Amino acid sequence: MISDIVNAVSGVFAFLTTPVSWVIVQFHTVYGAIFGPDTGWAWGLSIVSLVVLIRICLIPLFVKQIKSTRNMQLLQPQMKAIQERYKNDKQRQSEEMMKLYKETGTNPLSSCLPILVQSPFFFALYHVLASIAEGNTIGVINQSLLDSAQKAHIFGAPLAAKFTDSAAEVQAMGASLTDVRVVTAVMIVLMSASQFYTQRQLMTKNVDLTVKTPFMQQQKMLMYVFPLIFLFMGINFPVGVLVYWLTTNVWTMGQQMYVISRNPTPGSKAQAKMLEALQKHVVDHSATRNKRERNIVKAIVAKGRDRNEYERKFINGLSKAGLAAQADGTVAKGAAAEELDEDGMPKGTPKRQQPKRQSKSQRQSGGSTAQGKDDSPSSEKTSLEKQDEPQDAKPGSKTKQSGGAKPAGGSQQRSKAKSGQRKGGPQRPKSPSKK
Repeated sequence: MISDIVNAVSGVFAFLTTPVSWVIVQFHTVYGAIFGPDTGWAWGLSIVSLVVLIRICLIPLFVKQIKSTRNMQLLQPQMKAIQERYKNDKQRQSEEMMKLYKETGTNPLSSCLPILVQSPFFFALYHVLASIAEGNTIGVINQSLLDSAQKAHIFGAPLAAKFTDSAAEVQAMGASLTDVRVVTAVMIVLMSASQFYTQRQLMTKNVDLTVKTPFMQQQKMLMYVFPLIFLFMGINFPVGVLVYWLTTNVWTMGQQMYVISRNPTPGSKAQAKMLEALQKHVVDHSATRNKRERNIVKAIVAKGRDRNEYERKFINGLSKAGLAAQADGTVAKGAAAEELDEDGMPKGTPKRQQPKRQSKSQRQSGGSTAQGKDDSPSSEKTSLEKQDEPQDAKPGSKTKQSGGAKPAGGSQQRSKAKSGQRKGGPQRPKSPSKK
């Protein structure tokens, strides 16, 4: 069933069989002069060279894929917030997502572009090799080239043989079933293993480990899904197609290793390793040696206090060695290094002040503290002065004192005196008491 699907898809891209076959024939002419036209080396290396040519043409798309993948990693917290905010409104959620992609210039499909662009050539090559296995000429491959390709064996397996071929079909190509199945099985395992390692390398070394996002879970799932897909589909691929796909996997793995070592994702283990090596080189030479190192130092200095843990460690390491990173990417010796604080910033740079968090007891006693502020000495003094003021008895009133006790109406008189006073202005003079 899988073979029928692949054949149907290959028919869609049949228009590419002529250019693909032409490229293979041109390389075969070169390698045939070295190894012999009917050898597996000549035809196998022609397929490998086809892969290399296609992948070189796809380098701009690969760079775009790397940038898109990093942008997607940085946008994951914002995307998660949008999903939580509009979880009951899918249409609004999609609109906000598209708005976020547009504002940041991110295209989610960019990470799949190299595979999508390469797939038509893959199916065209499959169509060419299937025609060779059936003994049919195709594209620019004439009868003489067809006979030469049918004679070519890679480690004893014909170029057009598959793992699922019967003993009769393999014998018709001049090979044994055991050789075909051993060679195809080894190639399928290597193809799946290289795909797994490439994805695992991306997850373990080139991902910002400080941010846990659904994107990381998706990449982790793909790390196991893709090798299984290659494992089940590989048994239906001819040996030539397995050579093609194994070569492109190895190319992807090497290309990714180069990118990770030269331009890792900020906050990843790869960045920590790169900055550690860069710090050692800069300290040993007391200078940045080339434009790449200057660009790295310049980018770290420009971040200021937004640097991650590894970048701060790099700046502090230079400072301990008596060096200071400059804004232009160079490093300075001596006094310049003494002007840096513990975060690698120039001394005197204002730090971000975080409000002190009050304890539970402080928050609970906040009301009583505010109330206690009102009980100031000045207020106490004023109240005492008012109490000491002589109170004039009303005409006709008599006070009875017994045993030094306070007059019963004293408090009432004071309250009446207070209520009769004007607020915020000069007080009315008291009238003289009449006897």
